Amino acid sequence: MSEPVYFDTHIHLDALGDEPMIQREVRLARRAGVGAFLVPGVHPRDWPRLLQTVGHFPEALAAPGVHPLAAADWNAGVAKALAALLANPAVVAVGEVGLDGLIQGVSPEQQEKAFRHQIRLAVEAGLPLLIHCRKATARLLDILHQEDAQKVGGIFHGFSGSRETALQAVKLHFAIGFGGPLTYPEARRGPEVLSALPEEWIVLETDAPDLSPHPHRQEDNRPSYLPLIAERVAHLRGWTLAQTAVTTTANAKRILNLVQKEEGKPYFRRKGWS
Repeated sequence: MSEPVYFDTHIHLDALGDEPMIQREVRLARRAGVGAFLVPGVHPRDWPRLLQTVGHFPEALAAPGVHPLAAADWNAGVAKALAALLANPAVVAVGEVGLDGLIQGVSPEQQEKAFRHQIRLAVEAGLPLLIHCRKATARLLDILHQEDAQKVGGIFHGFSGSRETALQAVKLHFAIGFGGPLTYPEARRGPEVLSALPEEWIVLETDAPDLSPHPHRQEDNRPSYLPLIAERVAHLRGWTLAQTAVTTTANAKRILNLVQKEEGKPYFRRKGWS
């Protein structure tokens, strides 16, 4: 096969347990047709484990960054460390970064400072962004505009906004990531957004170990559940599963500026890196 069947554009592989458990989960995901993983960061202290985990799997890529939860720890030293990491060929994006109006103990000012600085690092490095946003969409979009984030674009992870907001994100060259919540029987906004988007801006994600799809909502999420999300996307868009796989994987490759590592191998690398 020339490319993976499914591309999980947001999965915390490093948070799935110890190394044997992670190895087992990746094997199950491979059998389910998942051939690529993008692993975001949360806190600077976790970056070494993130890079170590990604290094164990040829189909895994890294997106280190400082989550809004950890924004109070942003400082010049963290910025310097992140800038150095962006030169690593395993790193293909900066994430997950953004704003979160539900977080206690980290002020909006701290979140915005960390977010702006990380956008600037991403633009300087020419790398896309993985966006986290809750209850702060208007402000986040303003900041993306102000910091010229459209130069690199990226992916809105766990998107829960309106159709209009999604289309604003697309104008800034951000794809919309669809995960477990799309599969919930009571879901309304997600299906509406999915139906309104141009097909070239749709990607898949699990966010494992969080946000398990139906019928596994009371369980830890697993990367092997990604096909359940793909099935829901296919149903809502009127696509076949094969079309869903080809379209969403091609979208992820384009948005993340990836090429095949080797002819005939379902693995990726950054453009310009051998």
